[in-house]
Amino acid sequence: MDPARYFKHPASDGQRHYEMLRASFLERLPARIVADRFKTTPGNVHVVRHRFLKGKLTFFPSTATPEARRGTPADVRARIVTMRREHPLSAGQIVDILDEEGVELSIRTVERILREANLPKLPRRSRLLIGETRARTTVPETSCRLAADELAALSVSSEVAGVFLFIPFLEQLGLPTHFPRLGLPGSRPIPALQYFLSFLALKLAGSERLSHTNDHNFDAGLGLFAGLNVLPKCTAMSTYSYSLDRSVVHRLQSAVSSAGHRLGLYTSDTINLDFHAVPHWGEQSVLDKNWVGTRGKGIKSALTVFAQDCSSKLIIYTQADLRRREADEQVNEFVDFWKKIAKSVSATLVFDSRFTNYRQLARLDKRDVRFITLRRRGSSLIRRAEALPAAAWTRVTIDHPKRKFRHPLVHESHVRLPGYPRPIRQIIMRGNGHEKPTFLITNDDETPIEVIVSRYARRWNIENGIAEAVKFFNLNALSSPILVKVHFDVVITMIADTLYYLLARKLRGFEECNAPKIFRHFIRGKGLITVGKDEIVVRFPKRAHNPVLRAIDWTQLPQRVSWLGNRRLRFEWQ
Repeated sequence: MDPARYFKHPASDGQRHYEMLRASFLERLPARIVADRFKTTPGNVHVVRHRFLKGKLTFFPSTATPEARRGTPADVRARIVTMRREHPLSAGQIVDILDEEGVELSIRTVERILREANLPKLPRRSRLLIGETRARTTVPETSCRLAADELAALSVSSEVAGVFLFIPFLEQLGLPTHFPRLGLPGSRPIPALQYFLSFLALKLAGSERLSHTNDHNFDAGLGLFAGLNVLPKCTAMSTYSYSLDRSVVHRLQSAVSSAGHRLGLYTSDTINLDFHAVPHWGEQSVLDKNWVGTRGKGIKSALTVFAQDCSSKLIIYTQADLRRREADEQVNEFVDFWKKIAKSVSATLVFDSRFTNYRQLARLDKRDVRFITLRRRGSSLIRRAEALPAAAWTRVTIDHPKRKFRHPLVHESHVRLPGYPRPIRQIIMRGNGHEKPTFLITNDDETPIEVIVSRYARRWNIENGIAEAVKFFNLNALSSPILVKVHFDVVITMIADTLYYLLARKLRGFEECNAPKIFRHFIRGKGLITVGKDEIVVRFPKRAHNPVLRAIDWTQLPQRVSWLGNRRLRFEWQ
């Protein structure tokens, strides 16, 4: 034997570990150098160091026989077998329990003992099945559709029991009956209609984000509204839109607009249109930069289009699956959509100067669609308007009693615009609260000038409508840069806004109230829901505004809930 070779090239594990530690701690060599010297990896060097510092490394094993060295006391072996048979504990969990009792065993030893006892390995399980959830945490039920036998004799409560007040209006719109042909995605536990009603319930309850659906994990009443035991969890709601496409969302919106037109909800001779940029703050956002007036700059956002019936202030059309380069064409896209719904476009379209360009205005004129918009004014236009003599101006009255500046001065003429084929009617307005004159242009040559000015003055209705959607329906709570997901959320907002409008029309004294006030007085609050054989009874506790709800003639509205066994819905107030 060569003594020098013996120490330079250790043969046994104990000697190798000894020499590695000696090189590490005495010679202070880095792990990489030590690993190269002893033909191992730096990671193994670190493991040996760690085990040595913890006192778990033995350099010179005892001379006991292998059977005696690996033997485990009989009582410990029996306890390991008992723990596996009585409780489905993994080898790692058994080691942890024994360690707390002062018995140190490795996982491999426990696995060997279980194998010798003919106990097979446990199948792979989730953290929930293993029981590794946080202490004192109640795990909510898995969401699934309620079967017919589960509905019978069901009694649940809800913190937002007022959402059941929207069911008659939802049936009045006829949306549940349209679902088989809409093609919305679903699953076996949660069909398409139940998914849609879950999203709608969150909107009606004013939830800010889909992640906040966990606030309703134990609200069985809100789940019953959707035909489920409880609402789906955050992951199920967030990933649902992965199966959506543009045509599906378009069919859903068409069904809502068609129902509103059939019920006569859209009665105005004016339709307001406007853009709204839904901001996105993701670090890797792929969205375009769009102008946001409230911030005075362009930011990464999802550009959305809204069309509003001026009288009812209802949103009748939305579009969010578009890029910035497609913005100018949206006015004619809306005309195509509305012709399919109403068979014609008899109302006047009102929008601001940024909504489209003169070439698209020419297309509207060619299609006999009336419009009112602003002309993009420059310094030369303003100078010519201010140079007009006093006799050229006429004072008109705007038919809006709450308007502060009701008697502006106007000057009417016909001008030519680049890209527009014929002279167009122009109305210059002063004394309307703005420092500089306002230039209105319209292809309507017959309507009196007072009506034209009054119609444009009501364009602020859509600004207020969008502001309400941002405040209560959390329109700006964008959680994804995928435009079709944004469009789906906007359509759900449109449906929720329509339902709040239909309910408000039935509330005497609250007909003109907005969604936040209706929610605060009538929707938010506890209630008990009892399901019988042919009836669903919703009982509301004593509240100040119960007499207003009691005064509604609910018998004049649909009383059957089609997705809950066609049971009759009845309300009771204490």
